[in-house]
Amino acid sequence: MTNWTEKAHEIAENILFPVADRVDADGRIPDSHFEALADDGFYGLAAADRADVTLPVLVEVFETFVGGCLATTFTWMQHYGVVAGLSRSPNSGLRNRYLDGLIEGTIRAGVSMAGAIPEPPLLWAKRVGDRYVLDGIAPFVTGWGIIDLLQVSARNKVEDSIVNVIIPAQPQRELAAEMLPLIAARGSNTVRLQFDGLTVPVDRVNTVVTPEEFTKSQLFAMWLNGCMALGITRRAITELAALGSNTDPFEKQAARVRVDLDAALEGRADIAEARAHASELAVRTATTFVTAKGSSSLIAGNTAERLMREATFTLVASGRPAIKSALLERLSHD
Repeated sequence: MTNWTEKAHEIAENILFPVADRVDADGRIPDSHFEALADDGFYGLAAADRADVTLPVLVEVFETFVGGCLATTFTWMQHYGVVAGLSRSPNSGLRNRYLDGLIEGTIRAGVSMAGAIPEPPLLWAKRVGDRYVLDGIAPFVTGWGIIDLLQVSARNKVEDSIVNVIIPAQPQRELAAEMLPLIAARGSNTVRLQFDGLTVPVDRVNTVVTPEEFTKSQLFAMWLNGCMALGITRRAITELAALGSNTDPFEKQAARVRVDLDAALEGRADIAEARAHASELAVRTATTFVTAKGSSSLIAGNTAERLMREATFTLVASGRPAIKSALLERLSHD
């Protein structure tokens, strides 16, 4: 069996965290970060033996990597979803063409779901013969210029379905990218994509699902972004402990949030409430670290102020109206 958690800790502490402040300041992730993830098999994590990759293992891997470098992890996390989807795709031709390379990490991928989520959707797919024509906006696409492939979700109005297609992640005449100046994880190269009649052959369709199936599939993504908040909390707790601060209250709260997030993934709790609690805790631990660190935290380029911005990032990253409402209730509670 592969010791995924041990490998994750080695990469996070020896490769990612030592240069995380510099990566944040430069807005560029060293390619060696992604090579390290590929060399240890993490690009194929979604297709690995389920006896190896249990839910507690996923938690430890995701949170550990986030605590090492949010920009690197946020970019790599998108690849996980593509491998998970393609490994179960009914399109054997697409699977045979790309899956091995995706698992090895010689091909890197990202996902774009946000265009299909709102009502009405921002991105539409129209079936024309043996092709789909995509028009509209994908508002947040991570890894542009880093990834090779992009899985795009768009709404087909005629069939009332969500079409998931895999396209090359590169500018085309009908596809323009606008870089977004994020407050955190800037090295993730997150862009807004404008689709203007991009044609995609049907042999590049990964899956076609109902809106209900698509909504259900978002549960894991929301849980995963809860792991992102707890990863930042974990790093803040570690840094507070190094300063001699009492971290017991934060550790107990993080344990409760973890229980709630996992229960929500299994349908036994409200994911919006769990996500809100996770992000609120990330903000409180990060700002506590800033306070404990003192005035040096006011100088850009240090770990404390970076974690504060990253915690803020989790308040709205992969947000949903229910999560926003739960957060506003928590943040305004007396």
